Amino acid sequence: MKQEIYNTLDRLGIDYTRLEHPPIMTMEEGMTIAQKLGVSPCKNLFLVNKQKEYFLLLLSGNKKLSAKSIAKQIGSSHLSFASDEDMKTLLFTTPGAVSILGLIYDKKNKVKLLIDKDIIQADYIGCHPCENTCSLKIRTKDILEVLLPAINHADFEEINTEL
Repeated sequence: MKQEIYNTLDRLGIDYTRLEHPPIMTMEEGMTIAQKLGVSPCKNLFLVNKQKEYFLLLLSGNKKLSAKSIAKQIGSSHLSFASDEDMKTLLFTTPGAVSILGLIYDKKNKVKLLIDKDIIQADYIGCHPCENTCSLKIRTKDILEVLLPAINHADFEEINTEL
């Protein structure tokens, strides 16, 4: 699976820095890896509402999830974490490894992308290639302007979250 993601990035001409590491099990471990890569930590949360609409939220690592606030911003009902099975089916990944790169596998566009404004404003995004034993550093501009349009996910919603 990692190789398919690397192939997609290479085909699109997207440069990335790769760091192999032991599985990340805590936010603290994730922060250490982010520091090594020179990126701000990013939480990737796979959410669902009562209507079974799926959302991938990229949230700055220093912020807490306010599902109620996010649901209000996107005009949705109550949001909760999607099941592990739905994550595997739609994004080809498992808890702890969910990533914006998983949208490569969402061919039917069932997952809506929500990105915290602080992530959009950052120079780089740190993300997993759908496995939490590796992390990538990719220019945010390349993700937003090259990758997302190429995989038919150019329509994302900017979310304003507070600390």
